[in-house]
Amino acid sequence: MKINEMTDKAQKSSESRSHRFCVAPMMEWTDRHCRFFHRLLTRRALLYTEMLTTGAVLHGDRARLLRYDPAEHPLALQVGGADPRALAQCARIAEDSGFDEINLNVGCPSDRVQEGRFGACLMAEPGLVGECVATMKAAAAIPVTVKCRIGIDEQDPEPALATFAETVERAGADALIVHARKAWLKGLSPKENREVPPLDHDRVYRLKVAHPRLTIVLNGGIGSIEQALAHLERVDGVMMGRAAYQEPWRLLAVDALLFDDDPPFTSARAAAAALVPYIERELAAGTRLHAITRHLHGLFQGVPGARAFRRQLASAAGAPRAGAELLTAALDLVSDTVVDSGRIAA
Repeated sequence: MKINEMTDKAQKSSESRSHRFCVAPMMEWTDRHCRFFHRLLTRRALLYTEMLTTGAVLHGDRARLLRYDPAEHPLALQVGGADPRALAQCARIAEDSGFDEINLNVGCPSDRVQEGRFGACLMAEPGLVGECVATMKAAAAIPVTVKCRIGIDEQDPEPALATFAETVERAGADALIVHARKAWLKGLSPKENREVPPLDHDRVYRLKVAHPRLTIVLNGGIGSIEQALAHLERVDGVMMGRAAYQEPWRLLAVDALLFDDDPPFTSARAAAAALVPYIERELAAGTRLHAITRHLHGLFQGVPGARAFRRQLASAAGAPRAGAELLTAALDLVSDTVVDSGRIAA
C-alpha cells in the first residue's frame, strides 16, 4: 500500500476517533519516527506523543517539538503541567497544530515532574485537575483527556480514584485513561513505578461501572492483543505501552481483531519495507538512520534471522552516511512473517 493511500485512510479514521486501542505515550520512545512506523502496522490505533511540558510547548522550538507526519493521524498530544492558563494555551496550540486530542499527564512520577508539581503529584489535587480540564475544554474544540494512576503513596485507591474521576468527569473530560497501578513518589524510580506496584485491573473495572458515561481506558500490564480483547469486555478502551514498543509486530493484529478492518500490511517485513521512502525523505532532511531504525529492533522476535537483523541495524545504522539500503539489506536476513490472532509466525 502506498503511503499517500495510508494517509488518506488514517485521516478518514480520525473523523471517528476511538480510544478502543491506543499506544501509550512513552518518553524517548514514541517520537515522530516511532509513530510513523507504528502507523504502518495499524491505521486504527490512537497514537500519542511523548509528554511535553507546558513550558516546552509555549516557549520551546514548537516547530520541532510538535512536528509530525500527516500519516500519524489519529494523533494525540500529551502535555504535563498544572497551570490552567498555560494548559489552555497548549490546548489551543494543539488544536491549531492539527492534533486530534490533547491529554493531560497525571501519572508520571519522575523527580522532574514532582519538582514542577505536575504529573502523578496531581492525584492529590483533583480540584486543580478539574480546573485544568475545564479551562482546556473552554479553550479548544478537540477532546481533552486525562491519564492518571489509581492513586499515589498512601492513598486508598477506592476513594482517591473515585473522587478524582468524579471531578474530571464534572469538568468535561472526554476520557480518563487509568494506569492500573499506584505511583510511589518517594522510594521508587520511574522504571520501578512501571513494574513494582501491583496491578489492580479490577479497580478500573469498578470505575467504569460507576461512570457509565465516561470513556474509561485501561493501561498497565497489557502484553498481548488477546489480553486487550479480554479487558474490552469491561472497559471502553485499552492502552498498550511497552509491549507495543518492544514487540511492535503485535500491532499488526490490531485492526483486524479489534476493529474488524483490514490492516495496512499483513506481514512485518512488508511493513518495514514500506518505511524506506520515509527514511529516504528524512535522511535528505538531515535525520540519522539510527534515529528511525532503533524503533524496529523488536519487530522480528522469535523469527529466524531476527538476531542478525538487530545486529546489522545496531552496528551500522549509526554511521554518518548510513542509508535506507541498510534496512533493505537487514530485511533480507529475516523470514517474512504474518500475524494470526495476535501471534507472529513465519
